[in-house]
Amino acid sequence: MSLRVQLWLVFLLPVAIMAGLYALGLSIPVPHLGRSYVITIDLPDANRNVDLPKIYGPQDRSRPLVIIDPGHGGKDPGASGVGVREKDLVLGLALALKDALIEQGGVRVALTREDDRFLVLPERPEIARLLDADLFISIHADSAGEISGISGASIYTLSSKASSEAAALFAERENNADRVNGVEIAGQSHIVSSILIELAQQRVQEESAEFAGLIVREGRGTLGFHPQARRSASLAVLRAPDVPAVLYESGYITNPADAARLTSLEGRRAFAEVMARAIRIYFARQTRE
Repeated sequence: MSLRVQLWLVFLLPVAIMAGLYALGLSIPVPHLGRSYVITIDLPDANRNVDLPKIYGPQDRSRPLVIIDPGHGGKDPGASGVGVREKDLVLGLALALKDALIEQGGVRVALTREDDRFLVLPERPEIARLLDADLFISIHADSAGEISGISGASIYTLSSKASSEAAALFAERENNADRVNGVEIAGQSHIVSSILIELAQQRVQEESAEFAGLIVREGRGTLGFHPQARRSASLAVLRAPDVPAVLYESGYITNPADAARLTSLEGRRAFAEVMARAIRIYFARQTRE
């Protein structure tokens, strides 16, 4: 039998078998097992309006507005370790900060989410932009995987160039939260968006860096910081065009001591007090300028 005939048989024989089965009214059952592993996620309509959250505090638009963004949520649990999920841990920290700011008064506060819901990454800074926020704080918790002994908080600000290889990897991981089965749903290329951000945000980045420095200064001795506490990376969640923004990595969820501290009432209270103090100092400086 010639090679050409063999090739024709390879392609035509399955077709002939299927045609014969169809003619006889028979079918080949598809195993249900494969279908059970397909996960579907309902993505928000790209053209729908962003649902704006409730604003707490004085109903005086002259008072500064802080947007607190608990990372992840819903079908996106974030990192996990020692029985704790990132989305739950950061929501607890965010609610504690909201309560502290409202109790102290003088500042308006809104959260991107107050429950376990999923938000597409661009929605988070968009909420800050639409509400004309004065400060955006995204709260997360890192993971060290199988590496032990790594602990401490760090603060990221936006930069077109990552401050280190670790920062670049972190940015890639967080930005990939907007990928479903490897397909990017962002509206524009990374290179184009990074260039536009750098051109439009020089002053915003300076103010963000100033606030990050205040967090470190006010938290020293109270919050445990990573040796490299100040970092920068091209993080999608920080790309509100006109809003100073930081991403606060509260600690390592894979570190038992960090996880226990950040989920405790005392740990949340300490975080809220430090962050609220840094926020007030930041706004006081802005008022004097």
